[in-house]
Amino acid sequence: MEDILQYESLIYSIIGKYSSRYDREDLYQVAMMGLMDAYRHYDSSYDVKFSSYAYYYIVGEVNRYIRESSGLKVSRELIRLKREILKAKEVMEQKLGREPSTLEISLFLEVEESIILDALSATEEVKELDESSDYQKSYDENSPTLMDLRNEIMKLSEEEKQLLFHRYYQDSTQMETAQVLGMSQVQVSRKEGKILQKLRNQLVS
Repeated sequence: MEDILQYESLIYSIIGKYSSRYDREDLYQVAMMGLMDAYRHYDSSYDVKFSSYAYYYIVGEVNRYIRESSGLKVSRELIRLKREILKAKEVMEQKLGREPSTLEISLFLEVEESIILDALSATEEVKELDESSDYQKSYDENSPTLMDLRNEIMKLSEEEKQLLFHRYYQDSTQMETAQVLGMSQVQVSRKEGKILQKLRNQLVS
């Protein structure tokens, strides 16, 4: 269990962007389930670090929780309203010559602005999760190019791997990465550029 707990920072980095909308403790428990599942399936012979391997398990569990939570159970009424909003928006853009505000749409449809905002935000979040799932389904992890890239990444130093992990696996900003790695944002930017150039040179050589 102690080995698992050393990856708590990975969990917090993943659930951080959702904690303002969902219970942080629930998110943590769900993410921990993903981490434990990754621990059970991981084989040290895999040509990938455990943290990178576990990332997808954790994200998968968190996405499943969000999808199943009440906040994402989008009713048919909201879906119907979203269609009406899009139609109204198209009509109003032609009349106004610009994109209408949510207040203008609410007046046009005679629906409270707060409900308009709920319909837009709820359906958009479902769309984002669906697009994420579609990407993962189409992601061919055994393609020759990806395998070559993975092999080159494994040759990098531990610091370089950590920088890439935070920037591209966790989608952290350069400033967030700098804080985690104890660097300045400028250092992260320079190192990232050098790492990417090194990988490009190795893959095209």
